[in-house]
Amino acid sequence: MHSIPFNRPAVSDRALNYLRQAVESGHHSGDGTFTKRCHTWLEHRLGAAKVLLTTSCTHALEMSAILADVQPGDEVIVPAFTFVSTVNAFVLRGATPVFCDVRPDTLNIDERKIERLITRRTKAIVPVHYAGVGCEMDELMKLAHDAGINVIEDNAHGLFGEYRHEPLGSFGRASTLSFHETKNISCGEGGALVLNDPAWIERAEILREKGTDRSRFFRGQVDKYSWVDVGSSYLPSDLLAALLLDQLEQSENTQNRRKSIWNRYAEGLKTWAAEQRIELPNVPKHAKQPHHMFYLMLPSLADRAALIAHLKAQNIHAVFHYQPLHLSEMGRKFGGAPGDCPNTERAGDCLLRLPFHAQLSIEDQDRVIEAVNAFRCVHRKRLRSIGAASVSKRSLIGETG
Repeated sequence: MHSIPFNRPAVSDRALNYLRQAVESGHHSGDGTFTKRCHTWLEHRLGAAKVLLTTSCTHALEMSAILADVQPGDEVIVPAFTFVSTVNAFVLRGATPVFCDVRPDTLNIDERKIERLITRRTKAIVPVHYAGVGCEMDELMKLAHDAGINVIEDNAHGLFGEYRHEPLGSFGRASTLSFHETKNISCGEGGALVLNDPAWIERAEILREKGTDRSRFFRGQVDKYSWVDVGSSYLPSDLLAALLLDQLEQSENTQNRRKSIWNRYAEGLKTWAAEQRIELPNVPKHAKQPHHMFYLMLPSLADRAALIAHLKAQNIHAVFHYQPLHLSEMGRKFGGAPGDCPNTERAGDCLLRLPFHAQLSIEDQDRVIEAVNAFRCVHRKRLRSIGAASVSKRSLIGETG
């Protein structure tokens, strides 16, 4: 029985052709022809003032922290259930992360709990669109506007997602994208900074070019370039951009395939999930998801561990996701403690992600669905044993009474 991996990246013949063109062009460093074509494609699709490819979503977040002028002593409100980069980008600037619990239904930052966390030191709110399902941006943006706080969207999961018919990543002053191997659109490693505020464009270009005004030099705006600001090397190779461009250009087919896989999981597991008291992903009607992942919320940590082992025994690779940041070694240094974010803590214990990639065949998905449907949770076994004991006790009472 062959193994079913959690993820499998795809490379098409056209991608290899683009890569060959990039190699033969002699321009292998950043901001070559393929990088510029990716910028144009994304700007047109997202309606952004400017998009800049970066070496990772992490680096795009670090750039956004500098653009927002995050300083030591500032506070940044972040969900406790997210990848460490969401927080690290701001901690590197000296900020204190303020962990907010997530909603139990979508696992997005709970907008109802943000207001009480805002102080005079709050510099930014960083919503993460978990699984590509949009946070409740209307209320969140109102809170930020009223308090004069920057919003920077971590949209690593949400390219092609929408909230009330507007693209995810278009609400804050900036947003970030990930093109990591596990994302819908990937080039192995990569990301992008999406700028919605034109006032941030010029400085973003400087930060991305090691703190120099090199971009202005190449546009003929200055006769030489020099060191004018802080910065680092955030440009990906044009070879990676060649792979990315192909993925962007075939994204409609990719997204249609992922939608089909997601819907098939939802249909194939709904009866089992109801019987086993397991939650499937929730997508509100006003949200359009990009079908980034399919997850199960098990009743307990023991159930999740048992299901992972059950699937592994059948050569199916399923994984859990984030661990609560407020309970991590670093999170505790910033005041995190058990019980602070109960929904986050539950997700950290109980969430399981099923194999999900555009190359997943119907036959392999059938195997996954069949294997999951054969699993029984610990609590169900316990209920049956309690029920049997109860019946036996009633029978005994009846016989002696």
